[in-house]
Amino acid sequence: MPDLDWLTARPIAHRGLHGDGRVENTLAAAAAAVAADYGIEADLQLSADGEVIVFHDATLDRLTTGSGAVAARTAAELKTVSFRASPERIPTLQELLDVVAGRTTLMLELKSDWKGDSRLAARVAAQLLSYAGPVAAMSFDPALVSALRKHAPGLPRGIVAQRRYSRRDWPQLSWPRRFMLGHLLHVYTTAPHFIAYSVRDLPALAPLTCRHVWGMPLITWTVRSEAERRRARFWANQMIFEGFRP
Repeated sequence: MPDLDWLTARPIAHRGLHGDGRVENTLAAAAAAVAADYGIEADLQLSADGEVIVFHDATLDRLTTGSGAVAARTAAELKTVSFRASPERIPTLQELLDVVAGRTTLMLELKSDWKGDSRLAARVAAQLLSYAGPVAAMSFDPALVSALRKHAPGLPRGIVAQRRYSRRDWPQLSWPRRFMLGHLLHVYTTAPHFIAYSVRDLPALAPLTCRHVWGMPLITWTVRSEAERRRARFWANQMIFEGFRP
């Protein structure tokens, strides 16, 4: 197990320090987190031409003036789409790395279509080989965590999980798969270095076993209230937060 004290040294801003005119997962949100001495959690997915971009949603509709699937647009096409609340454009992973430049911790969540496509993990691993700053990658999808293990065995990797995966919110997952994910039954094959677990579902046996028996740092998400902050302090090593400043 690598030394991951740096991973839990400071609170981590969910999708960067957004608000006050800064949109989530933008370079401005990242720069604000750096200035405030927070870590940064950011979401990654692939454009139609295989560029790693920083964006959470599967579609453009919620945050931008565009619409439709993000994965259907090339990186160049995505650069023409504006945010509703900011003049910025959707950044690439490389642009994010250039802005952060090793000054704070980066936690990069790889989004999944749950169809077994591991190209995102391979691309992220290749780009991070030349990055000298503190960085870790993680995903809800064990297949992507296994792919990170294959393509970049030295890169700190984590599994993002929660206790309950409802059929409504996770329609692409069968009940056995949801059970396996919630109880972290894949850890022998994915071999994560850390766990990122929902604050709403703590305490829970699986993540606490990983923390206290196997020595994996436990980071909890997404902390938005004082009650959740107290829960995070008691049960986890560090928190991913949003909507306030710790």
